[in-house]
Amino acid sequence: MSSVEVLTSYSFLIVALGTVILAMASGAIGCITVLKGQSLIGDAIGHAAFPGIVLAFMLFLQRDPLLLLMGAIVSGATAFMLIELINANSKLSLDSTLAIILSTFFGLGMVLKSYIQGNENYTGASQSGLQNYIFGQAAYMMKDDVKLILLVSIVSIVLLILCYKEIKVFIFDEVYSKTIGLNTSVLYAIVLFVTMSLIAAGLKIVGAVLISSLLIIPAITAMQWSEKFSHVLIIASAVGGVSALVGTYISTAYNGMSTGPVIIVIMSIFSFISLIIGPHGMIANYRNRKKYML
Repeated sequence: MSSVEVLTSYSFLIVALGTVILAMASGAIGCITVLKGQSLIGDAIGHAAFPGIVLAFMLFLQRDPLLLLMGAIVSGATAFMLIELINANSKLSLDSTLAIILSTFFGLGMVLKSYIQGNENYTGASQSGLQNYIFGQAAYMMKDDVKLILLVSIVSIVLLILCYKEIKVFIFDEVYSKTIGLNTSVLYAIVLFVTMSLIAAGLKIVGAVLISSLLIIPAITAMQWSEKFSHVLIIASAVGGVSALVGTYISTAYNGMSTGPVIIVIMSIFSFISLIIGPHGMIANYRNRKKYML
């Protein structure tokens, strides 16, 4: 298939539209979770969303994107509340708590998925495709999936823009944000809701295993090029969008390559290059240390 045929094919346009929009929104929102030091919580929520998807299918016997999204959000929110509860009332470290919740919820999702396979109560409903939410399969993305991703991404970006100043203060000085009268609980809830929504919407593209990478890698890449928050958001969004477009093109042009993993690989390449040659990367840090030593 030639480059022109790939770029003009219907399947490429649908998948590219969904992946680029999601990756751009996730890159921007991911900067918030990374700067707040909560990257691993996003990973745990991503894995914890899977049983919610299976339960939503079991209850409604259909794979409507909106129903599965709601199931994923409820499951992810439940996991987050358990993480906060255990972290506040036990001596376990946050890493240990995240590991417990992540493995428990993801294991529950696999158990439920195994249960419905071959079960006579679910023979009348099409359950094919649920496995795509584990590792992702963007090639099976439909118009309804793209519409849902578009809706979630627009809502996420609008909330970020409307609350930009408040979120900026909340990220860098939570104590100060409380002293000037900001409701940090509401801000935290907004960030959490947006993060969970993007995770739930992106599961079909990259799967529960890799979904947190959409939030983390672009943010890390952006922080190697700027220390200004607004610039970091823009760079992270651009890295996500370009990676999604290139990854979608490669997976469409070459048979047998999954879109989600290819996108993550492209993102990782950008990240490694930035970590090495970026203005705040390893080479620059080495030169600064050497200058101060002299």
